[in-house]
Amino acid sequence: MMITSYADSALSLLPPVVAILLAVLTRRVLLSLGLGIITGVFLLGDFSVSAAASNLLITVTGLVWDDGALNSWNLQILGFLVILGMITALITVSGSARAFADWAHQRIRNKRDAKLMTIFLGVVVFIDDYFNSIVVGSIARPITDRYHISRAKLAYLLDSTAAPICVISPVSSWGAYIIALIGGILTAHGFADTGHLSVFLQMIPMNFYAIFALLLLVCVALFGLDIGPMRKHEQNAQKGELFDESKGLPPGATADLPEAETGKIIGLFLPILVLVAATFYFMVASGADALSANDLPFSILGAFENTEVSSSLFFGSLVGLAVTLVLTVKQKIALPMVFTGIKLGAKSMLPAIYILLFAWTISTVIGNLETGKYMASLATGNIPFAMLPAVLFLLAGLTAFATGTSWGTFGIMLPIAADMAMGSDSTMMLPMLAAVLSGAVFGDHCSPISDTTILSSTGASCHHIDHVMTQLPYALIVAVISIIGYGVLGFTASVAMGLVTCSVLFVLSVIGLKLITK
Repeated sequence: MMITSYADSALSLLPPVVAILLAVLTRRVLLSLGLGIITGVFLLGDFSVSAAASNLLITVTGLVWDDGALNSWNLQILGFLVILGMITALITVSGSARAFADWAHQRIRNKRDAKLMTIFLGVVVFIDDYFNSIVVGSIARPITDRYHISRAKLAYLLDSTAAPICVISPVSSWGAYIIALIGGILTAHGFADTGHLSVFLQMIPMNFYAIFALLLLVCVALFGLDIGPMRKHEQNAQKGELFDESKGLPPGATADLPEAETGKIIGLFLPILVLVAATFYFMVASGADALSANDLPFSILGAFENTEVSSSLFFGSLVGLAVTLVLTVKQKIALPMVFTGIKLGAKSMLPAIYILLFAWTISTVIGNLETGKYMASLATGNIPFAMLPAVLFLLAGLTAFATGTSWGTFGIMLPIAADMAMGSDSTMMLPMLAAVLSGAVFGDHCSPISDTTILSSTGASCHHIDHVMTQLPYALIVAVISIIGYGVLGFTASVAMGLVTCSVLFVLSVIGLKLITK
């Protein structure tokens, strides 16, 4: 790949800026991402048409064929999505989704309880954010639909549970990745004997954005704090319009599916439980194989540090599909209905797959332009040390927003944060690392090119830009609280003072939101 003078420069910001601004202004996601990609490949090719075309071909080909082999990560994630679409459709065809909605209707008596149930499921299903968004969305959607909760609100409930829970859970794909990164950083700076898990646990109360995003989510569910575009979506949902029908069917939606009258709730619960259990098993098994190959002792945390996330999701979903098919056939559903469910279920995921492919493409282009590296370099100027936690939060947020990846932001910004702490005050290393984690989740929540945001839209069956725009005000509120909290932490060197400051601001924010939403 040709690296030009535009790499690691301010112009490297142009592709994500073009894509994000156009997506917001036109609400046409694929067109906006496509124009961002074209802008990027022209920058990579020094505005040569032939070089741009070559770069585009290499990038697109790399989505399925990379380094002389199939790109198993991408293909397995896409397979996971297609299979989840089939499972969801078969659960609907069997009548199990309706049976679950009827069963839950007897126990979940209002909108508030339906929203709290969704949050609870999101907290429980913590092993991976992709998995969380899609699976919890499939379970919760029949209930939230029954109580006229908009798909935009459901997408917010999914997205603002998934990443914040995963980033503070050590036994998750996120936690394992972060622990592995932090372990390498600590070893590089002479802290090889420090317990990596204990360090991760110490950082949890310093992750202000994750903590207060979850708390705000609960308050929104309890008090109906619908602000900005979310208010309009909730008002429309009360009239029966759960999503903007003028834009067509959203990703993950299955229209005109036949439904059997003999459905039972076990037809929903058993496939989902098997899916969760099988995915967990494959994650542990693949991690155990990696540990064994390197002659390392087995541990759950070690297994998650070395797990194959994409293959575990794919094979776990295959087991879930097999169970769903067995239950559907056992229910004596007519084969034409079963085949219709499989076909429409797979088809329902195509809009999400298209967006995801374009997002992966622009992420590769942005990576080749070293946009993240340029964003990280902004933190190395003459910034007062006390301001660094807040500045790192903001820069990590902007980097994740521009690149669409939290994990990539972790990989770029965490080593820089550690180097800055060691160069000034090593006791501030953990707060500065936590600020990066916190900021990356914030940027991910706001970015229309983030894969986790895309999959939250898919899990909720919500139009993607509607989800981005309705979640944005809540994310910004928590981000402002977090920045001030990190500022106080930096000046006082006290995590407790930072938490107290955030808590006071959070309470005031909730009171203010209650007043304006009366």
